[in-house]
Amino acid sequence: MSLGVLGKAIGAGFAAFAAAFGIGKIGQASLEAGARQPEQAGHYRMTAIIVSALIEGACLFAIVVCLIAK
Repeated sequence: MSLGVLGKAIGAGFAAFAAAFGIGKIGQASLEAGARQPEQAGHYRMTAIIVSALIEGACLFAIVVCLIAK
């Protein structure tokens, strides 16, 4: 296994880990906000879903860049 392939794998793994960590923090914040103001829980949930989708898109882009890099 060459060092470049190892670097690609580490970069893709790091991007996936960072996205998972970010989405976890969003979920935590959304649940805490919903517990504080239950009447706004739907709004917080929708905002969390939108932001999570944006993070997933950035993660997918980072993984593709890692895998096609030379």
